Amino acid sequence: MIRWGPEIIASDRVRFRLWAPDRKAVTLLRDGVRPIPMAATGDGWFEGEADAGPGTRYRFDLGDMVVPDPASRGQSRGVHGWSLVTDPTGYRWQCEGWRGRPWREAVIEEVHVGLEGGYAGLSDRLSEIAAVGVTAVELMPVAAFSGTRNWGYDGVLPYAPVESYGTPNELKALIDRAHGLGLMVFLDVVYNHFGPDGNYLGAYASGFFDVDRHTPWGAGIDFSAEVVKRFFIDNARMWLEEYRFDGLRFDAVHAIGDDAFLDAMARELRESCAGRHIHLILENERNDADRLREGGYDAQWNDDFHNVLHVLLTGEDEAYYADFADRPTERLARCLSEGFIYQGEGSHNHDGAPRGKPSGDLPTTRFVSFLQNHDQTGNRALGERLTSLADPDKLRAATALLLLCPQVPMLFMGEAMGSETPFLFFTDFHDELADAVRNGRRREFARFAAFADASDRAKIPDPNDRATFEASRPQAGPDAERWRALYRELIALRHDAIVPRLEGTKGTPARILGEGALCAQWRMADGAMLTIAINLGDAAVTFPEEPGAPLFALGEGGAPASFAAWLST
Repeated sequence: MIRWGPEIIASDRVRFRLWAPDRKAVTLLRDGVRPIPMAATGDGWFEGEADAGPGTRYRFDLGDMVVPDPASRGQSRGVHGWSLVTDPTGYRWQCEGWRGRPWREAVIEEVHVGLEGGYAGLSDRLSEIAAVGVTAVELMPVAAFSGTRNWGYDGVLPYAPVESYGTPNELKALIDRAHGLGLMVFLDVVYNHFGPDGNYLGAYASGFFDVDRHTPWGAGIDFSAEVVKRFFIDNARMWLEEYRFDGLRFDAVHAIGDDAFLDAMARELRESCAGRHIHLILENERNDADRLREGGYDAQWNDDFHNVLHVLLTGEDEAYYADFADRPTERLARCLSEGFIYQGEGSHNHDGAPRGKPSGDLPTTRFVSFLQNHDQTGNRALGERLTSLADPDKLRAATALLLLCPQVPMLFMGEAMGSETPFLFFTDFHDELADAVRNGRRREFARFAAFADASDRAKIPDPNDRATFEASRPQAGPDAERWRALYRELIALRHDAIVPRLEGTKGTPARILGEGALCAQWRMADGAMLTIAINLGDAAVTFPEEPGAPLFALGEGGAPASFAAWLST
């Protein structure tokens, strides 16, 4: 089976390959060395061997253009520059015995590596993250993108860790350090599209794309082609096997549109990593419970949890919050009992089309819940966090719900220190593309009442201004110690009382106590009953008298911004 990218066949000898079915000739270029014509080996592949040790810079001459290796393992001078030969075995691992942690133990923190100072900078912060009780760090995408700062979802070279964050070995050292602290490390990967600057595949491998299938980013990727499947499956294997990530989060798989590919990828990844705990997580706007039931995936990001709680905490009802603004308490009750809120009902934001499948039979750990993440914070025009939008006491009650309910909780960087720093949308594009991104961003918010006037839209930060990136570095909020103490207490309680009983937990119907108030229950694996009552409304309600040991409480029971949890065995 032909593999993408360079293959080291001796200490100073490499076999280079490129799939270029639209070209008749390809020449290998090495920095400062004579060019070597590559041989056509069939099915669109070109191949050539050359002397090249680690650090060798190379690229491909197609006659009318020079391109990097689409499966480059490293880049020099950006995505338009030279590809680098790397030694996949050159890093000396310290935590050789690490085999990961069970999924039920996951308490995740999503992190943008660039805002933490690159791989080395984030490595220095890991002990602080672990001290809160977090057990997994999820990195936003690190595949090479245009420029030096980006969210990562504009990546164009999926195999190459972005140069501005550090070297491949520094990324491995970050993962090694995390494992030494007992932390899992997950990586967000983007297989549904390429970014707008630096992707040359369409110029010489048009068969990589399906021009008849349209996505928000252009022609869809053709996952029916075996060579395309291998490009992405081998990429996933590289991150799990060579870099020893503990899991992958697959971005927007609804835009992939090929469930057979997703299922085949999951099977191969699990087979290749047998003997380790690896975790595969989906982002899937379709709320497709089948992928969680039979497709080999551990969980899905549950946007429904976030969206309905955001409505209850802020009262916002525009854009995608419109689907949750009607009867939000009832919708939260369904989310806690059954996982997804939308399980086949028509959705305002999907032109009335049905969204989702029944999910009530699934264990609670199939759902990753959160109050904030990069999307839901950064896709706001001004990037405000909930600390700037919600009543602090109600936010604390919602935090207790997040961390003690049996779904898998995820935090966003800065959340546990009460950060009030915005998280803004930032890129590093130039010229016409920079103008298009800036203006497109401002047009996007024209339908929001707060930005209906052009003068208000002009205040939206320019994504390409370095100041936008710098303003997004999370800083401790004025009440940081109180927030840290709350997170430490709740996560410790989760690890002690919830996690040992979590495997196979399922919800029971929740009771609505009033506007913004409810009582939810779950039957735990050992037969115990977990009960949580919360009031995010503005009127007092009566919390039920529950048997069993009280776990945690905030506020006066039943009053606005109150929370209580019990465990009866």
